[in-house]
Amino acid sequence: MNKDLLLYEKSRAGRRTLRLGALDVPAPDTSRLPAASLRASPPSLPEIGELELVRHYVRLSKKNVSIADSFYPLGSCTMKYNPVTNEAAAAMPGFRDVHPFQDAGRAQGALAVMKRVEERLAAITGLPRVTLHPAAGAQGELTAILVANAHFAARGQSGRREVLIPDSAHGTNPASAAIAGLTPVTVKSGADGLVDLADLRAKSGAATAVFMITNPSTLGLFETRIAEVCAVIHDAGGLVYMDGANLNAIMGIARPADFGVDMMHVNLHKTFSTPHGGGGPGAGPICVSEELGDFLPVPRVVEEPAGLRLDYDAPRSIGMLRAWSANFGVILRAYCYMRRLGREGVRRAAENAVLNANYLRVKLREAYHVPYDRTCMHEFVCNTKGQRAHGVHAVDVAKRLIDLGHHPMTIYFPLVVSEAMMIEPTETETKETLDAFVADMLQIAREAVESPELLHAAPLTTPVGRLDEGRAVKHPILCYTCG
Repeated sequence: MNKDLLLYEKSRAGRRTLRLGALDVPAPDTSRLPAASLRASPPSLPEIGELELVRHYVRLSKKNVSIADSFYPLGSCTMKYNPVTNEAAAAMPGFRDVHPFQDAGRAQGALAVMKRVEERLAAITGLPRVTLHPAAGAQGELTAILVANAHFAARGQSGRREVLIPDSAHGTNPASAAIAGLTPVTVKSGADGLVDLADLRAKSGAATAVFMITNPSTLGLFETRIAEVCAVIHDAGGLVYMDGANLNAIMGIARPADFGVDMMHVNLHKTFSTPHGGGGPGAGPICVSEELGDFLPVPRVVEEPAGLRLDYDAPRSIGMLRAWSANFGVILRAYCYMRRLGREGVRRAAENAVLNANYLRVKLREAYHVPYDRTCMHEFVCNTKGQRAHGVHAVDVAKRLIDLGHHPMTIYFPLVVSEAMMIEPTETETKETLDAFVADMLQIAREAVESPELLHAAPLTTPVGRLDEGRAVKHPILCYTCG
């Protein structure tokens, strides 16, 4: 039998995993239910024995790729190892089973965790007012833009309808601006990969609401002129928002508030422990200046002599963006991570992330073109400029890496670099792992010259070959009987 058959294809009439005894409680009264809602016959479920069922799901689990079984240098995503002890803490019944409607008096531990995380994020960013409300980084961006809208409306400046965004930004930045009803305006990067100050000055003015900047940028570069950038926006009367997706590179080293940032989001699910990827759960708290604090969403955790509670009484608040106050399990993992590392440990994590990225950059720059070949932060971008003469592209390198046991890096992003390959090793990988990755990347560079057809055919070791990814996204086959 083909081991990769789907569960329904393995089904054989009469086989059972479990047989239930006779009903020993009163049968349910279905007379009050709509007839159209009642089944005329049992559902068609797969019929399969327990052993085959177990083997089926174990085989599926072995096909999964995660940070637990391979190097995952997915640039801009910070796919680092997250301690198992944090997962154990999140599974403790008192935390795991807490309910959003639970009385505050019976949730003091959870509220205390939330309050302490807010305090630590304020210390790391230098921005004193914090909300844990947003469910993810993109919602954190949107929350910040809505806070800015409310701020300008309160000042009688509703005419500020433009959001300036560097051309190297995450795609969620212009999307967040548009959803908030504002107009995204692209600011060019200079030849050095940093914000073009002349273009920024030309596009900032009375209509500017916010400048959204990722620092370090998606090119893995620290904006060395960030204080000047912030001054340009402030002189125009606007606010500076920092996309905190890359905070892992500077946490404990540089506080965004100190170079002029007014508000930012933090990805707890990337920077502070919860495993990232797979669509969630996430958490994208935002930190803002004192001036903007009154506009933050509700509820807010407040500490009083009698204890902690959630406060909804905030007349200038933008309200709620989601049903509950936060994704608590993610916040708890972040608390464990920060407590375990402490102030110095958080800083060392950032320093090691930067060290690892620069190690790979130097090791690979002879084989692959590095357009901004200088000290990077947590990640760097290279491309296949030298391989294109042999018909080899970034996607070929990425697919071949799968055969060699690595998850591919991010490719074709940021858009300002042709054939981009964005590599982020994080701080949790050993030198031996990095050296093995370098050896495989150098092997691929040799193969690009000697046998490019091998790269075009990759991956060769997976259950299916190279897919038409563009078609798969637009026309997914969601049912095994379709297609």
